[in-house]
Amino acid sequence: MAIHLVQYNPEIPQNTGNIMRTCAATDIKLHLIKPMGFSLDEKSVKRSGANYINEVDYTVYENWEEFVEKNKGGKFCFCTRYGQKNHAQMDFSNPNEDYYIILGAESSGIPKEILRPYFDNCFRVPMTNKVRSLNVSNVAAILAYEALRQQEFLDLWTVEPFKGADWVLRDDE
Repeated sequence: MAIHLVQYNPEIPQNTGNIMRTCAATDIKLHLIKPMGFSLDEKSVKRSGANYINEVDYTVYENWEEFVEKNKGGKFCFCTRYGQKNHAQMDFSNPNEDYYIILGAESSGIPKEILRPYFDNCFRVPMTNKVRSLNVSNVAAILAYEALRQQEFLDLWTVEPFKGADWVLRDDE
């Protein structure tokens, strides 16, 4: 089972590129639900900064209904400014369950018709009243790492894998 990030109608390719990098760094599967405001062809992907697209397990769906049909059995969790609890109150702790963390379109979020049946699984990232929302790629990273924290980071590296855990202490560079 796994943690999944879901972008409902993503509009800005750079945000999806950033989310792809987060998914590559965490082994989290990405789900993209059309319509999208960009193409995933090679030219568009390079322009978006999605340098890690080949390292990401992702699926594209034609619409919400197809996504729901193909992902039955997991827990759908919606990040929305209309949520009544904060993200740290969400329980992502069971590594044997599939958690689908769903993020809305940059300009319009997730439609009420989708949120209503899942209202108990709607949450928000706390913030002041000075802004309407955070950037969706920042939210994706916050939520991915909260879910991973609750699962004790599974098999992710907790030391620097390229230069070594003791690089700061060594005098050789």
